[in-house]
Amino acid sequence: MTASADSKTTDLAGRVLAGEALDNLPSQHFIDGTWQGSESGAMLDTYDPGCAEVWHQIPAGTAGDAEQAVASSQQAFEQWRKTTPAQRAEVMQNAARLIGENAERLAVIESLDCGKSLVDAEWDIGTVQKYLNYYAGAADKLEGDTIPLGPDMMSFNILEPVGVTTHIIPWNYPISTMFRGIAPALAVGCTAVVKPAETTSVSALVVAELLSKAGLPDGVCNVVTGLGAEVGAPLCQHPDVRHVTFTGSVPTGSAVMGMAAKNIASVTLELGGKSPAVVLADADIEAAAEDLVMAIYENAGQVCSAGSRLVIHRSVHQQFLEVFMAKARQLTIGHALRRPDVAAINSAQQLAKVAGYVDGAKARGLEVLMGGNVTTDPVSGKGWFYEPTLIYDVLHQDCIVQEEIFGPVLAVQLVDSDEQALSYANGTDFGLAACVYTRDITKALRMARDFDAGIITINQYFAGGVSTPFGGNKKSGFGREKGLEALRAYCRVKSITAKI
Repeated sequence: MTASADSKTTDLAGRVLAGEALDNLPSQHFIDGTWQGSESGAMLDTYDPGCAEVWHQIPAGTAGDAEQAVASSQQAFEQWRKTTPAQRAEVMQNAARLIGENAERLAVIESLDCGKSLVDAEWDIGTVQKYLNYYAGAADKLEGDTIPLGPDMMSFNILEPVGVTTHIIPWNYPISTMFRGIAPALAVGCTAVVKPAETTSVSALVVAELLSKAGLPDGVCNVVTGLGAEVGAPLCQHPDVRHVTFTGSVPTGSAVMGMAAKNIASVTLELGGKSPAVVLADADIEAAAEDLVMAIYENAGQVCSAGSRLVIHRSVHQQFLEVFMAKARQLTIGHALRRPDVAAINSAQQLAKVAGYVDGAKARGLEVLMGGNVTTDPVSGKGWFYEPTLIYDVLHQDCIVQEEIFGPVLAVQLVDSDEQALSYANGTDFGLAACVYTRDITKALRMARDFDAGIITINQYFAGGVSTPFGGNKKSGFGREKGLEALRAYCRVKSITAKI
């Protein structure tokens, strides 16, 4: 899982580890094509989770800053919506090129801000380029329909951009989630106001300036940083915001939906999950174990669609766990810039949450077969880290199975039949992702048909890509991001009918 040491980012990462500071980092909002200080003048510390130390500061935004950003985007919308699809595509392709040229710096910034391994951060920067190029290619292919009403009538539909959109970005995949939302929005002619998570805002500010350099008109993409209550809430309930795209927790998502409803604005909600990886009795044990180590421990388990539940047939579980744990114990832990397999937890608050779940499981008498402890970077002795953890034979109603932990913790559920496996797989309030491992394609497709989840994979957990729709059912939210399906959220349909 660890990339080779000769990666293009090694030199910069090594210098930063040695104490060199990154220069020219933004410390203001990006509004209307310029850097602007917060109305309050206050700043927020942003931490490097790998050493639990402050590494930069960002503006503590206010409702006034949010108002200024929306006004800018509303004015810019009248220009951007009238640009040709080819012009929008050209700007987005320019942006993809500029981001590629700055990939080394962006990856290091993302690693420092999130705590994620440089390997993962590099992948995220590449994904941003893919989003921009994919939706640039879609910009001139948004076509309406004709409706046959008869020889004396002509009826057709056209697709229009909804207007100003707000994007509330999570802290686990900040730069890639930002572009997962704004790329389709920009492609159809919408403008965007981005509110990144307060712990991971730096990359959003950096790329906002790159978008401007790529030719994006002033105000088309504004970035305002700060706390959710001070900036996010005013954006979500602003009367000029016509769509809100939110990724985060269920309680916050519910609040966002309520705020947007006041202005009858549409929403896309991606609210996480408790996703099952179902291993049937005839599965390829070696391949499934290799795959599921990544499914739960990538990004220290801070993945909304992580395979956080192993639902496995009792007849093969011992063999599987032996293979799985042997592979998991080889994972390296450490500071993000050292390219570990498992890097830091994003914040002290999140680390305490993860530890609280596992400590509670121990107190209830559950068996922790692997991990189960807070730890630190083995080189520095600092940082917010948690060991890759496996909790054995958990009852279905236990909170370890039912609630999203958002950390490197795998719950093992034993089953005695395929029917019980399906029941357990569907038996939570979430419905984001689900995977089944089996050599029998008929079983696999039946299971896929019956899973109550938005993203289904067979014999590979993280499958798909930029072109594959992403989103969940039940409390995992609604609406779909990625793929052509994502464009729907940012379009409204206008029907025109004429007697001829």
